Amino acid sequence: MPHPRQTSPTAAFAGEPPLPVGVIESDYPDKFGVPRQPGLAPAAKAALVLVPPFDDPLAVRGLAAFSHLWLTFIFHKTPPLDDNGFTPLVRPPRLGGNRKVGVFASRSPNRPNRLGLSLVTLERVDTQGGVRLTLGGCDLVDQTPVIDIKPYLPWAEARPDARAGFAPAPPPEVEVAFYPAARDELARRDDGASLQALIEQVLRQDPRPAYRHGRKPTARVYGVRLRDVEVKFRALEEKRATLLAVVAIEPLPGRA
Repeated sequence: MPHPRQTSPTAAFAGEPPLPVGVIESDYPDKFGVPRQPGLAPAAKAALVLVPPFDDPLAVRGLAAFSHLWLTFIFHKTPPLDDNGFTPLVRPPRLGGNRKVGVFASRSPNRPNRLGLSLVTLERVDTQGGVRLTLGGCDLVDQTPVIDIKPYLPWAEARPDARAGFAPAPPPEVEVAFYPAARDELARRDDGASLQALIEQVLRQDPRPAYRHGRKPTARVYGVRLRDVEVKFRALEEKRATLLAVVAIEPLPGRA
């Protein structure tokens, strides 16, 4: 009989995956452009809708007394392990996408079990006809399955003196500007002000591939999907600094 430590990980975790307790509804239809950490785009709208049998209001009794939540979720847009198996090294964007570190020394979505952990603000608990949690600072793609919820305890979990390895400070931000056509589109929308704030907060993080950061801008136009639109932008050089300019804001097919 093999020693427990010699049992293969695949055998140890064989069987049904954990059941989601709920699903995220968010302003991020796609993973491109999603802030790499929670709280960086507070204008993003999101909610966690609990699914049966976990949508019993009794399951969230007392939750409204907490301001923040830990969400354990599945990176459902990240493919599961293929026949090549486990990859121990990843390329964090904070290191320019060129240097490698161990997957367990990173917060990369490319994880062995695709599990993620996110700290979000709890803005409202609605128990009319189920359970719906309105969230702030969410960094999760729309339809992300959430497998657990826990309240955040600042006295136990806030550690200001903790070391942060290769990410000791928030990532630098870039300037964002809007072409006239993009501003006109925002002016026509009822949610134009909040959408503009969301666009600015997302683009300030520079969602372009990490290897493009710090390089001379090109004429390439990128597209990031937010709410029901595709935001098209390009990089410009302004006083030797990168500026991301929103060229156009176009409705997404089927979501206009």
